[in-house]
Amino acid sequence: MNRTADITRNTSETQIRVALNLDGTGQQKLNTGVPFLDHMLDQIARHGLIDLEVEANGDLHIDAHHTVEDTGITLGMAVAKAIGDKKGIRRYGHAYVPLDEALSRVVIDFSGRPGIEMHVPWTRAMIGTFDVDLTLEFFRGFVNHAGVTLHIDNLRGTNAHHQCETVFKAFGRALRMASELDARAAGTIPSTKGAL
Repeated sequence: MNRTADITRNTSETQIRVALNLDGTGQQKLNTGVPFLDHMLDQIARHGLIDLEVEANGDLHIDAHHTVEDTGITLGMAVAKAIGDKKGIRRYGHAYVPLDEALSRVVIDFSGRPGIEMHVPWTRAMIGTFDVDLTLEFFRGFVNHAGVTLHIDNLRGTNAHHQCETVFKAFGRALRMASELDARAAGTIPSTKGAL
């Protein structure tokens, strides 16, 4: 089964291409123009074992908002295309990830219903030049276009970089678990409704 996607999304604010392979090894090629976002996308690729290419050109002369949000949207579109009809996937995924003093939990459901609950008590507003508010915008964009339910909780942490990195690492691992094919469920939709 070829679970890949190559999506280009162009607006007046951003031009973004995302190519991925859900059954990859964590290879990545990232160039969003937002270095911290590249660092976080690298966490998704490596911990999700997703081969990921992201090329983004956005209106960074204004700020990073549109680039970060639209990257999340385009990633969500690519995951939805690659996951296909969802037959045989595990559907649910979860992960706890620590980094020094920080600990985050992410739970994902390929439900077909977009929804996000994100609770991160950020200890500062900026990580270098990256506005932590953009983390929610990234994941909201992803959720709305991947059609998943996503719960993100930072359980503890005093360093905002560590808080954010544990969220993205846990997201990558939860995404990997949920999208994996389950040999025992081959060809079936993981729902009592028979559809997701």
